[in-house]
Amino acid sequence: MRVVVYGGKGALGSTLVHHFKAKDYWVCSVDLSENKDADANIVVSGASLQDQAKLVKTEMGKLAADGKVDGIFCVAGGWAGGNAAHDDFVRNTDLMMKQSIWTSVISSNIAAHYLKEGGLLTLTGAAPCVKGTSGMIGYGLAKAAVHQLTKSLADKDGGLPANSTVQTILPVTLDTPMNRKFMSDADFSTWTPMPEVAKMFEKWLGSPNERFPNGSLIKLVTKDSKTTTEIV
Repeated sequence: MRVVVYGGKGALGSTLVHHFKAKDYWVCSVDLSENKDADANIVVSGASLQDQAKLVKTEMGKLAADGKVDGIFCVAGGWAGGNAAHDDFVRNTDLMMKQSIWTSVISSNIAAHYLKEGGLLTLTGAAPCVKGTSGMIGYGLAKAAVHQLTKSLADKDGGLPANSTVQTILPVTLDTPMNRKFMSDADFSTWTPMPEVAKMFEKWLGSPNERFPNGSLIKLVTKDSKTTTEIV
């Protein structure tokens, strides 16, 4: 099987690349820098969404000469806080839009053209962002847009290949090195381990009957180091 990991150099993305490579998948990483473990890399550049989308689509077109892909996993993103009065409110909102909305839009575009029929597109939202997020407005705005994008793509006129599935994970907190660094006093048993996410993605990719209904927003709930899922 062939998969694309958008954000393949980040914490979760690197975990996915490693996981799928260990299972003998062909893996393409899309990010601002290369992941040396991937079979192919698309290094993103460009100041605008259009520039980045054109580059990624062009490079994917070259790679698709060897066949379309079975799955596209967009796990790019980041976090920044602040309410409307915060000095960095506009700057942080701009950053969140680039990290979450731009990457999800580009992933959706390449899925429309290079995902196989019956394939899987997975985006990344956030569980707290199904309601107001006054302490992190830019982040909440960007993730809520990803949630809306998911619903639109799942529509019969959304533009994705026939019989494909789009679903979005909504983590509460992922167990990443950066999160442990900045929240060292937290209860890690409530954080979702990244290898668990990788296993989940592999299951959904290989067994379509294990997928959630098209357009689902899937909350990841971890308690006592055990992760379960529920549709929001």
